[in-house]
Amino acid sequence: MLRLVSWNINGIRSPLQGVRCEEPSSCTAMPMGRVLEKLDADIVCLQETKVTRDVLTEPLAIIEGYNSYFSFSRNRSGYSGVATFCKDSATPVAAEEGLSGLLATQNGDVGCYGNMDDFTQEELRALDSEGRALLTQHKICTWEGKEKTLTLINVYCPHADPGKPERLAFKMRFYRLLQIRAEALLAAGSHVIILGDLNTAHRPIDHWDAVNMECFEEDPGRKWMDGLLSNLGCESGSHMGPFIDSYRCFQPKQKGAFTCWSTVSGARHLNYGSRLDYVLGDKTLVIDTFQASFLLPEVMGSDHCPVGAVLSVSSVPAKQCPSLCTCFLPEFAGTQLKILRFLVHLKQDPVFKQSSLQPSNQTQVHMRQNKSRMRSTRSRPSKTGSGRGQKILMSYFQPSSSHPQASNLDLPSLGTLMSPKTSEEDVMANVVEGQAKASEAKDEKEIRTSFWKSLLGGPSPMPLCGGHREPCVMRTVKKPGPNLGRHFYMCARPQGPPTDPSSRCSFFLWSRPS
Repeated sequence: MLRLVSWNINGIRSPLQGVRCEEPSSCTAMPMGRVLEKLDADIVCLQETKVTRDVLTEPLAIIEGYNSYFSFSRNRSGYSGVATFCKDSATPVAAEEGLSGLLATQNGDVGCYGNMDDFTQEELRALDSEGRALLTQHKICTWEGKEKTLTLINVYCPHADPGKPERLAFKMRFYRLLQIRAEALLAAGSHVIILGDLNTAHRPIDHWDAVNMECFEEDPGRKWMDGLLSNLGCESGSHMGPFIDSYRCFQPKQKGAFTCWSTVSGARHLNYGSRLDYVLGDKTLVIDTFQASFLLPEVMGSDHCPVGAVLSVSSVPAKQCPSLCTCFLPEFAGTQLKILRFLVHLKQDPVFKQSSLQPSNQTQVHMRQNKSRMRSTRSRPSKTGSGRGQKILMSYFQPSSSHPQASNLDLPSLGTLMSPKTSEEDVMANVVEGQAKASEAKDEKEIRTSFWKSLLGGPSPMPLCGGHREPCVMRTVKKPGPNLGRHFYMCARPQGPPTDPSSRCSFFLWSRPS
């Protein structure tokens, strides 16, 4: 059996924050290994790693028992990025970064690029510059004993921001490039699996609020998926596109099967999300080898949950990892150049070296004359101890004549320092006077406190929402526009279906400026 898992990890370091290390000596190496152990898969594909090569650390990249492959964003740091971790028993025979082939190194690449004449070189370079695709090619053995080729395409497709129409065009061009590459691999005789975050909910059953969305079926991303995928169901004769949504093949009518939720609104608590993560396989592969396709909503650490599939094939590992493997990076392979490598000993000419080390006879004569002159002109210390001579340490401890002697000081007698005995009446009077002053100070402090409380009343209590009569929460408008930065109140409960009484109500109230 071959088990595959895909997970939009929302930062490869974020799910490791809650992992505790029992052994301090190994705490830097254990967390990522624990995540892979928890996912329990032969091949793990991660999206949105949010790391670049300069910040990638060895504990995240080099895991015992695995070989890893990374694709980084080349434009922005802490953005996008995908990674694939393969067990040593599933070592790929080839690995490649990007879809266009421009990032290929011609050494251990996957190949099969298809017809990309519709794209310019600049466009292909831009589509591959964000680190959104990573290909690994494996040898598999079927239950019949036949050895075949399987290519995994780990993708993190772009998100179409409604406020940026150019990103929608970028997303659709990325989809087109992905389809061209996948179909070219199929035409070359390889089985293909596309898995990752496609950033599109395909059917209304895959979105929590599809009924209230205008033109849901007319979305360009959904239309693209209609052409890529076959009809739901694994029966023969019902296929159209070259790929099958493996989860809907096994669970065609399962509602609430979501993989992404809003963390701001707490929508995961009531399962108010959408299905954006997929495992898509070519038709022959899904029908012949797929045993299950699943979601793992119980796995926390990201705004997405892992998805995966189980295939009734065994992996035939390669004898050596492809050149893209992170174990071959100089910083992890022990071949990192050190600064001492750049400090080279200079080889001097023997004649020059001898002449520079042994001065001539004339030079030696001048040096002796200069030394004798310096000795004759050097001033000798005075034996009589003139005023210019160096002082000895004891001279700083002799009494100075400019200060009067301590015996000549007129000190007051002990009797003058003693105050006369105070009578009992005076003591009582002082006590009463002290209490009166303390009372006056206390009254004055209370007056000041009440004054400042009236002036600075503090934050006003939160208003109650109309649906549950519970205290609201304050939010801030972050969307560009005339209301940017304004505060408002809304229901504090998590977002959920409108028919669920335990979900957030529709209460809204602008906050008055202070």
